[in-house]
Amino acid sequence: MTKRKGISLAATLVAGALLTPVTWGAPFVFSTGDPDGKIGTLSRPASAGVIQTETADDFILNQTTSINRATIFGLLPSGTSLGSITNVEVEIYHVFPNDSVNPPSGNVPTRDNSPGDVEIAAATRDGANGTLAFSASLLSGSFSVLNTVVDGINKIPNQTTGGEGAATGEEVLITIDFNTPIVLGADHYFFRPEVEFTDGNFLYLSAPKPITGGTGPFAPDLQSWIRNDDLAPDWLRIGTDITGQGPFNAAFALTGETIPEPATLSLVGLGAILMLGRLRRSWGCNMFRAGK
Repeated sequence: MTKRKGISLAATLVAGALLTPVTWGAPFVFSTGDPDGKIGTLSRPASAGVIQTETADDFILNQTTSINRATIFGLLPSGTSLGSITNVEVEIYHVFPNDSVNPPSGNVPTRDNSPGDVEIAAATRDGANGTLAFSASLLSGSFSVLNTVVDGINKIPNQTTGGEGAATGEEVLITIDFNTPIVLGADHYFFRPEVEFTDGNFLYLSAPKPITGGTGPFAPDLQSWIRNDDLAPDWLRIGTDITGQGPFNAAFALTGETIPEPATLSLVGLGAILMLGRLRRSWGCNMFRAGK
């Protein structure tokens, strides 16, 4: 074998190592578990003369992650057709004081550990513009919650309304596929879905806090928060500020895959270069011994 052919073969082997498909990311799953029947809270866009109301709960990423699917549990009025759901929108928020005016307005008891004032623009997905697709399935024709929060979302000192009482309706699971995955770095975030439909309110169901199902407890597990257009950009703690019965989590799940950090990818490239160097040195020594 000539030296030129040896180097050519080495380069071919290195190129093959770089181009061979490798599964870099590990599967990512986060879940707060099934609904606990304690509370349902409004989460809908503004439409038909009603104001926007948002419910958000938190999750943590330990490394850069691509999220391609979410599921949420909700309560629809009894007799509602699943076909009446017209849109779903998802937003992601950093934890206050990120993306926020600080100090805050003072219109709520605290902003510590709340979602930020504004969403992460690059992470917004909306069925109306084709960046997500959704489907709904009926889990139970009769599901009850002990309390609800729909309209009683007020600035201090009138924030503690106690909620608006129990409700019974249809328990639904909404599956949300992101046509463009949401890529987020390692950090603490809030997940906020909204559901629009033609007749009534979508109530986002609560899950146990601390988490007893799903992917299990994590720390710090912050409680779910709510706001409407009259309160924005501030948020209220559903359990601590409004009902005095919490804190609560929201019932949701996220799936996707982790993404290796740039440093890891750099090591792959470095490894390929070192491989080429070792091959060249090895062939060079063998050729010398053979008198080539």
